[in-house]
Amino acid sequence: MMNIEIRKLTPDLAEDYVHFFDITPHDDNIDDHKCYCVCFCNDDYEGKDFSTVENRRDYAYKYVKGNNIQGYLAYCDEKIVGWCNANTKSDCLKCASWRIFMSSIPTEESTPDIRVKSIFCFVITPEMKRKGIATQLLERVCQDAAQDGFDFVEAYPNKKFISESEDFKGPVEMYKKSGFTVYYETDQKLVMRKKLR
Repeated sequence: MMNIEIRKLTPDLAEDYVHFFDITPHDDNIDDHKCYCVCFCNDDYEGKDFSTVENRRDYAYKYVKGNNIQGYLAYCDEKIVGWCNANTKSDCLKCASWRIFMSSIPTEESTPDIRVKSIFCFVITPEMKRKGIATQLLERVCQDAAQDGFDFVEAYPNKKFISESEDFKGPVEMYKKSGFTVYYETDQKLVMRKKLR
């Protein structure tokens, strides 16, 4: 039986985090496309250069040290086997990926008293896929968000499977099984929410 431990990303795990992206195949398995998950963060995208893998790696290290990238790492026998990017929605509206890909998603600016934790992506090592690790990460996000006083956890899966590289936000069925319901629809995406209180 696998012993999976979920750890909240903290500045002291910056080396582990960057190493995980260094060695884990991602998207189409081309090194130049490694994202290091820097485009979903709580830093303003203006003036940042994420055009090279070296730059993204450098930003990732700085961002983890500065709590700009937030989320959870899944460890198995002290080796990272999964990652989930989960951050406060209102803090991420100026990040690169929100500005480029998420402009059709409601931002709740008219109701600032509602606190939403957003789940932006999952990365699971190839040999550990379909073993329930993403679900364990999701459960931890929801558990901590409830303890931290958030009203909702929100996710943005594609309505239909497109490809391994395009479906990093997690499958709709996983969210349904974890108590999420559809809150909003765009042409290709669903906004799914779980009420926490």
